[in-house]
Amino acid sequence: MIKRISISEFISIASDFPIFDVRSPGEFEHAHIPGAYSLPLFTNEERAIVGTAYKQKGKQPAIKIGLDFFGTKMNAIISNVEEVLQKNYPAQKKIIVHCWRGGMRSAGVAWLLDLYGFEVYTIVGGYKAYRTWAIELFNQDFSFQILGGYTGSGKTYVLQELEKLQQPVIDLEAIANHKGSAFGGIGLEPQPSQEMFENKLALKLHQTTVCFPEAPIWIEDESQRIGSLNIPNAIWKNARTQPVIFIEIPFSERLKHIVSDYGNLDVHSLISAVERIQKRFGPNETKITVQFLKDGDVENAFRILLNYYDKMYEKSLFNRENIALLLHKKTFDSVNPEIIAQSIIST
Repeated sequence: MIKRISISEFISIASDFPIFDVRSPGEFEHAHIPGAYSLPLFTNEERAIVGTAYKQKGKQPAIKIGLDFFGTKMNAIISNVEEVLQKNYPAQKKIIVHCWRGGMRSAGVAWLLDLYGFEVYTIVGGYKAYRTWAIELFNQDFSFQILGGYTGSGKTYVLQELEKLQQPVIDLEAIANHKGSAFGGIGLEPQPSQEMFENKLALKLHQTTVCFPEAPIWIEDESQRIGSLNIPNAIWKNARTQPVIFIEIPFSERLKHIVSDYGNLDVHSLISAVERIQKRFGPNETKITVQFLKDGDVENAFRILLNYYDKMYEKSLFNRENIALLLHKKTFDSVNPEIIAQSIIST
């Protein structure tokens, strides 16, 4: 018997059971519930045909067309589910199935899988209910501990060390698949869609607050935009009111660290990144920096860039209310994430 569960029930059990998204491949690729498997009832083209029939001829003719597509795929759908279970959930028979709004697509696939012998749950409201839950979650009053510091301070590595020390951490740049500057996407896979970024962030926020219900969450001090993505407005505004632990490290040490991080990247990609920020960076600085990169002088190129990013970050840091009360500086001799992490949690 198929059991319909609310979005709150789903969130509480989602990590225990496989989730199958029966929307089209295009819908899934754009965004989905993190951890879900794609099990499309229709191809992108078939979905368009059924949708057009529904609009032009009505529900029943569209269902008949959909059944023609569905009938040829029943065996493959069952086999795909079995393959996922055998590989990732041995001996598991409980599965969760959803579509866009918890309508006909999930009902049809759930019926088939229930008939075959799986214990099937469907989400009331489908993927749309998850999106509503995620957006509402961002409006909660989360407690954050902001990790600040100029570019090259190794903040990402400090977050990783904090996580090793059992601290609640959310790495926004990791979720966004971008390191935050004009150079942040070089060598990385494409960023997720804005919707997928929000889906991942919402789940990570929920999981972190469940594991650490009383503790503030460590996040890096970011601009609202990370690459092509925006931190949800409610989260970003909230973060701007939270304490900032600013790790202050000498310029020379930060330069050494940034050259180590970015120095081996493709030169043409580095030059393209510099040229993209030319309007803000300045034509003369752009010309000099590009020439340094062409000459293989990465250190002097990043010396100019680091000065630029320091000014940009300082402007952002102090452009918030009550910064004098929020800012807590900690000085270190070098970029040593392990020492920094241990120090900032001991104070």
